[in-house]
Amino acid sequence: MLSQQPWYHGNITRSTAEDLLSKAGKDGSFLLRDSESIQGAYALCVLYQNCVYTYRILPNEDKKLSVQASEGVPIRFFSVLPDLVEAYYKENMGLVTHLQYAVQKEEEPEEEPGNLPPQLPPRNITSNECKDGHSDSSRGNDRGTELARPSISDTYIQRLQQIDISNLPDDHQKSIQEYFRSSVCVDAEQAQNGNPTLPHFKKLTQSICKNLNSEIARTLPSLEALQKVLDQPLSPGVGRLRSQVSKNESNQEVYSTTKMLHFILLMCFYCPFLFDVEGGKVYFKKSKDGPEDKYFVHNKILQLVKSQKMHNRLVLVVETEKEKTQRKDFVFDDTKKREGFCQLLQQMKNKHSGKPEPDMITVFVGTWNMGNANPPPNITSWFQSKGQGKTHDDTASQIPHDIYVIGTQEDPLGEKEWIETVRGALRDITNISFKQIATQTLWSIRIVVLAKPEHENRFSHVFCDSVKTGIANALGNKGAVGVSFMLNRTSFGFVNSHLTSGSEKKLRRNQNYVSILRFLNLGDKKLNPFDNTHRFTHLFWLGDLNYRVDLPAQEAENIVMKIKLQQYQDLLARDQLNIEKEEEKVFLDYEEEEITFAPTYRFERDTRERYAYTKAKATGTKYNLPSWCDRVLRKSYPMAHVVCNSYGCTNDIMTSDHSPVFATFDVGVTSQFVSKNDLSKDAQGAIKIMNCVAVLLTKSKTKFFIEYHSSCLEKFVKSPEGENQENTEGLIKVRFSGQLTPIIADPEYLLDQHILICIKSTDCDESYGEGCVALRSAESSYTEFSIKLAHHGERTGLLTGGIQLPKSDGKQTEKLYGECTICFWTAVPVQNCVFLSQNCCFIPDFIKVGDDPGSGKEMFENPLYGSMSASRGSKDHLPPPDAHFAFSKTDLDADRQPPVPTPRIRSFTCSETKPQSSSVTSTMSSGLQPQNITKKPVVPSRSEGGTTGPNRPPVPMKSRPGQPQELQPKPRDYRDSSELPSKLRLQTRSGQPKDGMITIVYSTHSFFVQNTRSGSRNSSVN
Repeated sequence: MLSQQPWYHGNITRSTAEDLLSKAGKDGSFLLRDSESIQGAYALCVLYQNCVYTYRILPNEDKKLSVQASEGVPIRFFSVLPDLVEAYYKENMGLVTHLQYAVQKEEEPEEEPGNLPPQLPPRNITSNECKDGHSDSSRGNDRGTELARPSISDTYIQRLQQIDISNLPDDHQKSIQEYFRSSVCVDAEQAQNGNPTLPHFKKLTQSICKNLNSEIARTLPSLEALQKVLDQPLSPGVGRLRSQVSKNESNQEVYSTTKMLHFILLMCFYCPFLFDVEGGKVYFKKSKDGPEDKYFVHNKILQLVKSQKMHNRLVLVVETEKEKTQRKDFVFDDTKKREGFCQLLQQMKNKHSGKPEPDMITVFVGTWNMGNANPPPNITSWFQSKGQGKTHDDTASQIPHDIYVIGTQEDPLGEKEWIETVRGALRDITNISFKQIATQTLWSIRIVVLAKPEHENRFSHVFCDSVKTGIANALGNKGAVGVSFMLNRTSFGFVNSHLTSGSEKKLRRNQNYVSILRFLNLGDKKLNPFDNTHRFTHLFWLGDLNYRVDLPAQEAENIVMKIKLQQYQDLLARDQLNIEKEEEKVFLDYEEEEITFAPTYRFERDTRERYAYTKAKATGTKYNLPSWCDRVLRKSYPMAHVVCNSYGCTNDIMTSDHSPVFATFDVGVTSQFVSKNDLSKDAQGAIKIMNCVAVLLTKSKTKFFIEYHSSCLEKFVKSPEGENQENTEGLIKVRFSGQLTPIIADPEYLLDQHILICIKSTDCDESYGEGCVALRSAESSYTEFSIKLAHHGERTGLLTGGIQLPKSDGKQTEKLYGECTICFWTAVPVQNCVFLSQNCCFIPDFIKVGDDPGSGKEMFENPLYGSMSASRGSKDHLPPPDAHFAFSKTDLDADRQPPVPTPRIRSFTCSETKPQSSSVTSTMSSGLQPQNITKKPVVPSRSEGGTTGPNRPPVPMKSRPGQPQELQPKPRDYRDSSELPSKLRLQTRSGQPKDGMITIVYSTHSFFVQNTRSGSRNSSVN
């Protein structure tokens, strides 16, 4: 067994391996660890001349192991790792030096088993409680230590068990399970013998795809589940080192066939969209020439879900009947086409719905160690932020939050019982029945996420996971549970952890934190080079962290006296968590609101007047000094808006020896971007990253490159290999350069984006540090940045450089939607059209047919990003015309000013007084005008508090108040149903229909514009 080998260190980090080898100090010292970048592979670390060299050990499809050594050295394969290590004790084997001294593992102190819960609570989990969730999974040191690897059938069955297939038809479930149990090995054997047809796999797919045309919605999830199982190569080395690892023909054939089948299936979703912009309808047609199948009004289109795995795929969630929804999948030519379609659809919704998306929400985060005791009948004070510390007043405590995240430890209740308890308490306070978004339980550690009903369709990509950090990382009495999701276009992560107890076990708690960072699997899976601290726009870490006040036991009475006098600062100066954070040993770059409440542990039960800081044990008296064990910390991307409004604990919930802790936040969120410019064109430009220098804290001897990840990029980008400029002991200085091409080069869009940076080595593809750069920092011009790099919770270096965003003026533009043609009855002067090619033109949405471009009428008001000022006229916002149809320059052009943005929309909880129907009728003839909506507040909005007050982070530019602008209507409730302003209509010319209407037909490959009254249509196909 590998665990018995002295040189095998399991899943220790790269930096830990470097420290162990540096302590050994002898050339030829070595150890083996698990690879951080490739699951199932190993890393051989060798010390030579005070530098650490890393070599990957990769298994092939025959389970043979080989070392990625120097070029020109014959490849040798070994059945077991001990034989490989023994062989490389010899010289001239392709390593920098032969192996000589095995570095022994450090013994870890064992944790006392005294804190085990008396019994495991029932879980009561249903299949739909957590979308895309995962069952409890144990990571850490419980990885298999045997070299024996499962067969291809066992591997796929294990993967299938990790996928939730409960929503698939029963016959599909049975067919997929039966194939992996009995037939996949037969297909694999035939492929190895030269027959790549995979007959059993074809039979399986034919069975799933039976009656495909009428059962697409039923079939796609089954094929997606099948693809997930086959989505990874069996051998980590396949496709990476072709010169050293032979190709797994069987698996590659299965993998390629699945990819091809999935693509063919998605192409079956060819379904043109016909947009009735004026009517606010989208028509779905099964074929280009077929009859119209269905149409959906704008308010029946509930959600746009952009796939994180396939950047050209989109899921449309529509309401078919009351409380019944249908998901429609579509694949576009590329990411730009998808983004263009989303902008067009969102613009139509904004125009008609009267429900602008909020860009500020409030979040309640609570943590409570329940002490294995049932809660009291009334726990409303917890959710009202009443008690000690920074709290809400009586008026604010009645205002509901948008999201409630509740973490518990030593929770004796079942999931359903606890969730109903929480929902009942919130219903008593707010008279709102909150929706359950996700829940996850590990033994008695639980996290629950609830949200207002109106936000239910804003959630997507919900994931849940758990990590055990109890004894030997195998027991779940200690560990963490987590939930992640997207709220519109903003990512959130929440981690509830219960770390090792005991004042003297500070280092063990630090190790728990690192294990949770490494193995809690949340968020976008394409961000696997990054741990959870960089995967989310906003990350909140809560729980019983168990860090104590580090004072001698004899100081207990003095501690209690200082608490009574509210002299908390003296005690917080000795708080272990604060000390460890300051020394950058744990929770790097996390923030915590100032603590102004008494320690929450350890009270006598049923009172908050006395601390029970002594506990009699067989080994003697144990002291548990009053401490702030229960905490809420946060970490957000640079320049992301988040403000803490309360942080404290309750006084009246006394069933446990811990007091519940609450924290509330105003959090900035983003939604689907809608450009104020012509949607048929997209400005071109690159994000330039210049003078980039990384200083890495490492003793490794290798070369480096940078991986850039961002939602504004079509896929991650690798930089050229960096230039190592200095290499002193324990320090490497590397220079990089490069540029990035965003999906949308609109500066307004880019200012809300962030670039994740990961510096990797060329020898083992492992990360040496990650960081994040906010593009808003380069809002005005070229801007220098300096970011701290971290990896697995450790500081690893510093990255400096400069960044410059593309400018919108004078840049070449390209068509965003492909070829189009307009056919209409009402005429427009040709200079009012923006010509896309010799054969087609596109009329900007803000120019109404028949309008005079110089008339100065107010343009379409975008509720997400403000309105264009009427005084400047719509002409100013036209994209540059074709040279053959240029305007003559007017005096208005010389005085043109950039549009002034309006304040962003906050989340309201209001009702409204609807305008009379007569006013609506009058607007039909004269054009819709901005309506002054009179709102009758039911409960005031918390979110409005995020815009004022001292010491608050700046709101993004396009929502920054206080800038001179013309009078605008009041911000609208996102639940309003009133019409937004439309464009004015001038009288049409004689002989033309008065109400000519232009609609746009859009498909994944083409779109055309149609006059729905005349029935005429022109189209072009890409």
